[in-house]
Amino acid sequence: MPNDTSVVDPRALRFTAAITAAVLALVLVLPSPFREVLLTVQVVVFALGVFVSLSASPWAWLFRTAVRPRIGAPARTEDARPPRFAQAVGLVFALIGLVAFATGLTTAGFVAVGFAFVAALLNATTGFCLGCELYLTTRRLARQLA
Repeated sequence: MPNDTSVVDPRALRFTAAITAAVLALVLVLPSPFREVLLTVQVVVFALGVFVSLSASPWAWLFRTAVRPRIGAPARTEDARPPRFAQAVGLVFALIGLVAFATGLTTAGFVAVGFAFVAALLNATTGFCLGCELYLTTRRLARQLA
């Protein structure tokens, strides 16, 4: 992951989490091969957020072009590193799901995608970012161990 010290609009994070949750919900209910195609799209979205920047994802572009002009600038911003880490966690779970589906381990695929779905839905509905909390916890542990 690049060293990203930029800031993000927390409303964009919840918006993109809502779209991610919707996509992952569809993955959980669609038959093969549609679920694999849609999950591949979400893997690419996660990868853009991790390896390029959070603003590089199509969901962020949609927020930037369709939503933010109507609601204005945010009252506050947040550090981009925790949500970027959360995108990496989502990427791992989505990749596990994709590989599991592709190799016939359908139950494992549903479990992996289900975990990612729950995390995205939690973020979208409450603003609580599970991956962000994991990032902050690992940072605290790293400081204590240093």
